[in-house]
Amino acid sequence: MISSTRLAATASIGPSIALGATPRAATKPFTLRYAPHLGMFRHSAGSDPVAQIDFMADQGFTAFEDNPMRQRSVEDQDRIAGALRRHDMAMGVFVLNDGGFGPPLLAAGGPAIMDRFLQNTRDSIEVAARVGATWMTVVPGTVDASRAMEAQTASVIEVLKRAAALLEPHGLAMVLEPLNPVNHAGQFLVKTPQADAIVRAVDSPACRILYDIYHQQISEGDLIRNMGRAWDRIAMFQVGDNPGRKEPGTGEINYRNVFAWIHEKGYDGILGMEHGNSRGGAEGERAVIDAYLAVDP
Repeated sequence: MISSTRLAATASIGPSIALGATPRAATKPFTLRYAPHLGMFRHSAGSDPVAQIDFMADQGFTAFEDNPMRQRSVEDQDRIAGALRRHDMAMGVFVLNDGGFGPPLLAAGGPAIMDRFLQNTRDSIEVAARVGATWMTVVPGTVDASRAMEAQTASVIEVLKRAAALLEPHGLAMVLEPLNPVNHAGQFLVKTPQADAIVRAVDSPACRILYDIYHQQISEGDLIRNMGRAWDRIAMFQVGDNPGRKEPGTGEINYRNVFAWIHEKGYDGILGMEHGNSRGGAEGERAVIDAYLAVDP
């Protein structure tokens, strides 16, 4: 099993920073490894990816994630990787597979789908080596209504086992992300117990769960209990409040208690900030930073 010390979390509430205050990084960085993404601070840092990463580091962030990393040019991947190394920032997830939101994919089975997914995996191994990543998100795709659910599940497990065999020698891992049925109707993978059963069946350290707190608040609720039941299979978390999928404090999720529980479990890896900003411009970007300062120990 991949150690939970490779992962991330949070804890209790602290004071927020007023607009214009000295950046937290000037004294100490965030305690927790929150991971912003490109575009989140473009009004403050400009459009260049390296400048945005520089800004994130200046604000005290110690991790970064980028879903479309595999689609970026090698030049951009190298520039981003160089910036992360310079700031000693951890690289979070990028998306491994094509077409996860389209027609039935892994659940449909068949040689063509298997070959495509395994090629995506091989390509992702090269990208991970280039940018210093360990974790790659997998979205299995939509349900195939022409097949029994048991047959679809068997197809998903089979292809994931093949991909895990490619990833294991490199110390890399897929993280399966269940998506909520309100914003992503028809997805094969929806709730934590389903993802947990698949990960157990694949039975490889290269296949784990990405627990997106926003999605699971909609899909199943009872967040702490459900995280606890699958704890040994959860490798990463992502954040977004509900409704709206914006920064913590803008919706109904009690992030103070959820983060405190995760922190008490000893999680010290990456917490992906996979959400939008509730307000526009540089002022809205400062509000995002303040929101994370408020939930950081």
